[in-house]
Amino acid sequence: MSTSSGKMVYQFGDGQADGTAKDKELLGGKGANLAEMCQLGVPVPPGFTITTQVCTGYYNNDNAYPDGLEADVAAAVKWVGAKVGAGFGDKANPLLVSVRSGARVSMPGMMDTVLNLGLNDETVRGLAERAGDKRFAYDSYRRFIQMYSDVVLGLDHDAFEDMLGEFKDENGHELDTDVTADEWATLIERFKALVEEESGEPFPQDVNDQLWGAVGAVIKSWQSARAITYRKLNEIPDGWGTAVNVQAMVFGNMGDTSATGVAFTRNPSTGTRELYGEFLVNAQGEDVVAGIRTPQNITEAARIEAGMSDPSLEQLMPETFKELTGIFDRLEAHYRDMQDLEFTIQDGKLWMLQTRSGKRTAQAALKIAVDMAEDGLITKSEAVARIDPGSLDQLLHPTLDPKAERDIIASGLPASPGAACGEVVFDSDEAEQAKAQGRRVILVRVETSPEDIHGMHAAEGILTTRGGMTSHAAVVARGMGKPCVSGAGAIHVNYDEQKFTVMGQSVQAGDIVTIDGASGQVMRGEIPTIKPELSGDFGHIMKWADEVRRLGIRANADTPTDARMAREFGAEGIGLCRTEHMFFENERIAAVREMIVADTDTQRRTALAKLLPMQRADFVELFEIMAGLPVTIRLLDPPLHEFLPHGEEEILEVASNMDIDPEVLRARVAELDEFNPMLGHRGCRLAVTYPEIAEMQARAIFEAVVEATGKAGTAPIPEVMIPLIAGRAEYDLVAASISAVHAEVEAQSGQKIEFLCGTMIELPRACLKADDIAGAAEFFSFGTNDLTQTAFGISRDDSARFMNDYVNKGIWERDPFVSIDVDGVGELVKIGVERGRSVRPDIKLGICGEHGGDPASVHFCHATDLDYVSCSPFRVPIARLAAAQAAIKDA
Repeated sequence: MSTSSGKMVYQFGDGQADGTAKDKELLGGKGANLAEMCQLGVPVPPGFTITTQVCTGYYNNDNAYPDGLEADVAAAVKWVGAKVGAGFGDKANPLLVSVRSGARVSMPGMMDTVLNLGLNDETVRGLAERAGDKRFAYDSYRRFIQMYSDVVLGLDHDAFEDMLGEFKDENGHELDTDVTADEWATLIERFKALVEEESGEPFPQDVNDQLWGAVGAVIKSWQSARAITYRKLNEIPDGWGTAVNVQAMVFGNMGDTSATGVAFTRNPSTGTRELYGEFLVNAQGEDVVAGIRTPQNITEAARIEAGMSDPSLEQLMPETFKELTGIFDRLEAHYRDMQDLEFTIQDGKLWMLQTRSGKRTAQAALKIAVDMAEDGLITKSEAVARIDPGSLDQLLHPTLDPKAERDIIASGLPASPGAACGEVVFDSDEAEQAKAQGRRVILVRVETSPEDIHGMHAAEGILTTRGGMTSHAAVVARGMGKPCVSGAGAIHVNYDEQKFTVMGQSVQAGDIVTIDGASGQVMRGEIPTIKPELSGDFGHIMKWADEVRRLGIRANADTPTDARMAREFGAEGIGLCRTEHMFFENERIAAVREMIVADTDTQRRTALAKLLPMQRADFVELFEIMAGLPVTIRLLDPPLHEFLPHGEEEILEVASNMDIDPEVLRARVAELDEFNPMLGHRGCRLAVTYPEIAEMQARAIFEAVVEATGKAGTAPIPEVMIPLIAGRAEYDLVAASISAVHAEVEAQSGQKIEFLCGTMIELPRACLKADDIAGAAEFFSFGTNDLTQTAFGISRDDSARFMNDYVNKGIWERDPFVSIDVDGVGELVKIGVERGRSVRPDIKLGICGEHGGDPASVHFCHATDLDYVSCSPFRVPIARLAAAQAAIKDA
């Protein structure tokens, strides 16, 4: 077998490279950017990239490598050795390499890495001799054994950590850097004995076996549980595969003139234009993100602000710092985006190991995009296109009230902004279970690892006692938009007793705490919140988005509170007012129930007359809030049994309140009971059986227009929507009664009342008969929630039992109730659009299901040439941005 492009290995180093940043599909993000940095003359250790096609080919060919790969890799290893003047497996002058993954898009911590590969009992002595530093060589060897045993051999990482901790205690050491060369040599023998005991095989000494073991582990990690979960959460296709990057090692653990660090060209939490990052002297890369040692600040300003005593890189190595900042500026300008970089300083020599577009919070993304657009680095359209619409959700919900009292029990680093409150849990599986039960939790860990990805996703926020601003917890939380406080070192976690203690206080699992990712504070209890301010950078992006989008954005709003919120978020009207939601207050539900149990038309009309002024007042307030914007009002839709009591105790109580015989109510409940209410007596079918219901609602709407016109001076134009139409005959019957009421109210008021009458298209038959229906209906609003249910033949309420199985097994790419099923439901919508417009070219078309707030669905609606989408108020900004991005993509 061979890959489709033929070339499987791409080399880079010494200012030259086979690839560029444009080759991400083939080389992965890391490999492509390493090649690009080489082309730019940035100091990068030489190496090579095994393409993503090798990974996909491996899985498509019964886990077998392509023919010729082994020879290509051997040649590339020899080339790297020549570049650095060393030989792979050479006892006197060994070449050591790192083996890392590299997907097309960043998946931090989700796949595997092996460092210091090429060390064995013989080459470690050659490395010590060449470096003139035995301690460094044996420190590197013990790191390699520990990492390789975990990543490749599948042994328990904690077993090695426990052995290391016990060894340091035996020898009176607190830090890894206190361990001497001979002590490392002793520990290495214990590590090797542990490997043989646990695996049944000695630790591999052949460097080629080591290399292929690591390459295989990286490729296999593409299908690890944590990588699969991350791809699912971030909608990354399984078929992309990962590249494998093999690169000559450079060492940050060669003494006090060596260091390693992680940095961002801007603050990834706030977006502020400042160098942001951490480093460690005499360390390797994993030390910075693992939280084992407290990292130091890169800049002096950050050190002073944090109150740290250890010197900054700017203070400790000023010349290297200057070189580093120059490279950072070049890379940001070249990529025209905030960069996340890894670097190593080996004996005073700076090496760049990675650059990529950095993960950032929604707040930071907005600021960076706006700043870069205003500086002319990118266009306004590029700024709009760079914001993930879904990430705006982080900004649209309340934050902690700064005036509220806070019982602060600890402080850590403000690793990811936002506030979260919930029960304390200490285990990721428990967090996931709690989420499924509808409970809000805060995941508390000493430090997180990639295995915690599912718990982090389920939790409201994350609290760790170790780790810095670039730790695993911090980076992943920022990418998820979860609040995170890391490095809260005063907190002591006891997993066995399911509690943590701090300053003499004890917090048990299940206790409520609040964390503030903006300040780093940890508090007891639940803290009040306030609404966000949607101005500044957010306002700029929304303004720019509105300038380019074509789709109108409305809100689904049933109450004045929802309507006001929708207007604040930029809604251009109400696309769905569900009138049944107005019926559940005590006084109203009593009148509804009276109407339902009535035996005659007269009795029903008497009960409905009690509802009329309430409905009218509701509509008047909505019209006033919308101030001339369209308001689409759906007539009563759910089956009547939803308004009746069900349990015996509730039936007796309601019968007593209504002053009727409980048996009468009990009989009515039984009469209205349906096997499948979704497909039963609901929607326009209610208006066919009980036309007086639709007549009362129509009167309330038109009388509200008259009243609102008198108050505001501008007449609102309501859109009366008849639900669940399957054909023209139903529509004509209900529309006729609406028109009759309209004529009566006009005659009584002496005022001309303009309105549109249309329908909600939510049945496949309605899509197929759209041309016929459009002969009478003035607008269509596609109810994609019910259209999905009726197209698939599944209930949204019950599908949760099996939906994950369908998505996980690839039967459906996404939950069709979350993102519109373009191939099926979408095709029905397209048929409805085409046939409706063929009869009425100016027909107004929109959707009002929750798909209206899903970015992918908004793109579909733009492509299908709908006039608007309608969604929940909190998702209005998301829809505005998604609609703009659809227009930009289409331009």
